[in-house]
Amino acid sequence: MRLRRLPVIGCLTAGGLVLLTAGPAFAHVSVQPGQAEKGGYSTINFKVPNERDDSSTVKLEVNLPADHPLASVMPQPMPGWDVKVTKSKLAKPMEVHGEKINEAVTKVTWTGGKIEPGTFQQFPLSVGQLPEDADQLVFKALQTYDNKEVVRWIEEPQEGAAEPENPAPVLKLVAPAKGSDGQDAAAASGQGQGKDSEKAGAENSASEDASDDKDGSDTTARVLGIAGIVIGAAGVAFGVVASRRRSA
Repeated sequence: MRLRRLPVIGCLTAGGLVLLTAGPAFAHVSVQPGQAEKGGYSTINFKVPNERDDSSTVKLEVNLPADHPLASVMPQPMPGWDVKVTKSKLAKPMEVHGEKINEAVTKVTWTGGKIEPGTFQQFPLSVGQLPEDADQLVFKALQTYDNKEVVRWIEEPQEGAAEPENPAPVLKLVAPAKGSDGQDAAAASGQGQGKDSEKAGAENSASEDASDDKDGSDTTARVLGIAGIVIGAAGVAFGVVASRRRSA
């Protein structure tokens, strides 16, 4: 009987190790969706799970990348949470839609709410314009518990290396899909103008043809009218001559 229990205990132990090992791998602050299009605008969510059994998360700080400042950062109001948007002056002004921007949002902080043990919360942000010269954006985050513990999710993952213990949320940037966020708008506009030009040309041609037809019809009508007058005059003259002959 003792031998039969050993495999069961072994399986349970192995399962426990899997759970213990897998837990930290997915229970960290992350950004979702994990990717967005370069040069566009996107709504991203910072997913914050509570990793502790005896305390609640009461604060989240997200630092925006300083090497690629974002001109537009807008948080979505969340019931029970207060949000503070911190702006800083840029070392080098950037130009967006023809307008120079001297400052940008560098940090967003949520407080006042609570993420209970065994639950998670998402914190939405609308961000843009996303850079076109980068493959990813790293958002370093600080998660604070009500027991004053602070977990710093600030380690940047390296390609080909093992995931760090406290990885920072990373947003991958991909090439925009054809036709999205104004892509190929100029081409579409050019095609539209070409079609409009063709249409205008066809309309002008039709108008000219109609004008030619009208002019031809008017000329024919005038010729027929003159011919009718001449014939009528000739008939009158013939009638007068014939009448004189009978009188004579």
